Amino acid sequence: MAAADQDFYRVLGVPRTASQDEIQRAYRKLARESHPDVNKDPAAEERFKAISEAYGVLSDPDTRRRYDAFGPDFRQVPEDVDPETWRRARAGAGAGARAGSGAGAGGGRGGVGPDIDVDDLLGGLFGGRGGAGSRGRRTGPGWGAVPGADQEAEVELTVEDAYHGTRRTLTLTSASGTRSMEVTIPAGVTDGQRIRLAGQGGRGSDGAPPGDLYLIVRIARHRGYRLEGRDLYVELRLSPWEAALGTSVAVTTPAGEVKLTVPAGTSSGRRLRLRGRGLPNPRGQPGDLFAEARIMVPATPTEAERELFERLAAVSEFDPRRRR
Repeated sequence: MAAADQDFYRVLGVPRTASQDEIQRAYRKLARESHPDVNKDPAAEERFKAISEAYGVLSDPDTRRRYDAFGPDFRQVPEDVDPETWRRARAGAGAGARAGSGAGAGGGRGGVGPDIDVDDLLGGLFGGRGGAGSRGRRTGPGWGAVPGADQEAEVELTVEDAYHGTRRTLTLTSASGTRSMEVTIPAGVTDGQRIRLAGQGGRGSDGAPPGDLYLIVRIARHRGYRLEGRDLYVELRLSPWEAALGTSVAVTTPAGEVKLTVPAGTSSGRRLRLRGRGLPNPRGQPGDLFAEARIMVPATPTEAERELFERLAAVSEFDPRRRR
């Protein structure tokens, strides 16, 4: 996962004004370069996870707005907090911490005394987190109600699970014990996406509300598909005559088989697109499925096949090494 202070725009190499199309194009390029299936660099998998997390945040308009407003803290800030109020509170907390860092017990420099409490500065945002003494400071056991902490858990899915949605039983272990819960994973989740389960995190104290649980989606490698964002890639194996003459073949997708028309003159590496056959998108356009042509020849041709290939070689003027 990306570091908490890592700039998601910088991870994808796009400006903060980038359009959704620019973000998607940048993600596809970087994901292809860093995907563990094609890049054997030991650090590639971590880069791919960081790229996926950044795309998961910036590709969702609502999540992107919160990230733009609150930065790395966007997951912890309550939904109803005003961004400007949050910035002022953070600025005030930083100033108080800097001023107090050089102060002794009897007073602070720059006119800031020892009675400033960072929690008091932010308390208006979170409804207050406990009682205070006569001078505004926390006093002994009088911390009062403290909301529960947010928690995270990873859930591994197959491509089919991500396509159709699924239900999972999670077992969570914490200091307060072990608990199991049934969760619904919606169709169309992507690798690195976070799913918020409100009120399912750590317990609060003295009647305070619990925190939230964030499920981090990890999509396992698949024998038949390569996944980049919402786009799926499959290998399309063709015989030389199918590639040369054109054909219609059945391609397996998570939703079932579909017929794909292969144009005459298809060479290895050509990508044939099936629009909308990738992962669904609850808030926009679904991904696409790309069938990547790979021409196969018989490893041990029969005598008749060899004769036909020899006849073809004798009459054909095609030179695959001649640049067009």
